[in-house]
Amino acid sequence: MPQAKTVKKAKQPPMSGFVVKVGPPKLTRFERARIVGARSLQLAMGAPAFVPLDVYRGPIQTAMLELEADALPISIRRSLPNGTTQDIPIAALTK
Repeated sequence: MPQAKTVKKAKQPPMSGFVVKVGPPKLTRFERARIVGARSLQLAMGAPAFVPLDVYRGPIQTAMLELEADALPISIRRSLPNGTTQDIPIAALTK
């Protein structure tokens, strides 16, 4: 059985034309923790991984690999006290 090659996405600059208006221009540690926690729960419940795995090391490590590879189709919703919200794709946030 041939081994799956790990394909890591090249780090790309933030999405051109997209401006982060609410919050810092990078992923905060709280957002990172929430994403990894939610995704690792999905993986533990049997969801397929978005990145090829050579060796399975558990749901948390897999979720962190997916986040680092920009393989997650997730957006962050940030809001201000005045009610202003913005949905920001993870690809638009620098790490």
